[in-house]
Amino acid sequence: MDIMEMLASALRMTMPILITGIGAIYSERSGVTNIGLEGMMLTGAFWGAYGSLHGGPEVGVIWAIGMAMLMALVHAFVTVTYGVDQIVSGVAINILAYGLARFFSIALYGMATTSPHVESLPHIDIPVLANIEFFRPLAAGVSPIILLGLALVFVTYWVLERTVFGLRLKAVGENPLAADTLGVKVQWYRYGGVLISGAFAGLAGAYLAIEHTGMYVEGMTQGKGFIALAAMIFGNWKPFGTLTAAFLFGFAEAFSLRVVQNKIIPYQFIKMLPYLLTLFVLAGVVRKTQPPAAVGIPYSREEK
Repeated sequence: MDIMEMLASALRMTMPILITGIGAIYSERSGVTNIGLEGMMLTGAFWGAYGSLHGGPEVGVIWAIGMAMLMALVHAFVTVTYGVDQIVSGVAINILAYGLARFFSIALYGMATTSPHVESLPHIDIPVLANIEFFRPLAAGVSPIILLGLALVFVTYWVLERTVFGLRLKAVGENPLAADTLGVKVQWYRYGGVLISGAFAGLAGAYLAIEHTGMYVEGMTQGKGFIALAAMIFGNWKPFGTLTAAFLFGFAEAFSLRVVQNKIIPYQFIKMLPYLLTLFVLAGVVRKTQPPAAVGIPYSREEK
């Protein structure tokens, strides 16, 4: 088993979890729990494949982000504006996304399970490293979404720690009443956080459909939206912590695929590995982390 090929495979598996987890930070830091990320990622995967099929991969990415943001807007509308329970809304979003993807798949492709094969984005060779044999598995033919995903970790850290938007977003998630008293528009920031999380989930879905498999496949997210939430919690709602956790899950998935290929251990047991890891992480870490104080709590100025 080549270590660099293993790391490259782990990095590819990490991306949808990382991008969605980073997006989840914006939503949760604003005070809105978004377990609908699984459905938003699935929406991005479906419409990413559709856009790529009819306008090329760049158009597919735009479609994926736009349609996932539409689902996020629904979640924001019912939870922020009307104060509906955020968990209930997230579950409804997941069910709705699955049903809509199946409906449109039958309507557009004549089958419920897959789309036709789609073109991927032009891949990139990282200068210098791609010419070194040892690093070629990691540095040659890299998807631009992988580079973008890694860049988003640094961008998100900068946004949350160095910009007025980020500081106000965190204030809204910690103490919305105090933020409101200081003139911060709580609802607008919560809308912004949820929409950003939807955009990131859509990008992750586009990566799955356009870059990873080259088509839409029913249920292709396989719980990655939930794993992304676990990665965010493991990372203590911070970008670099989420990166570490997402890579841990991605490595577990890549390792399970390698072991399955080698037929050392029965397939069914190995496929459970990333999900078992998620359960152990949540059981062992969740009490030691510190979520935003007002996350999951609706806020209404009239009720204060």
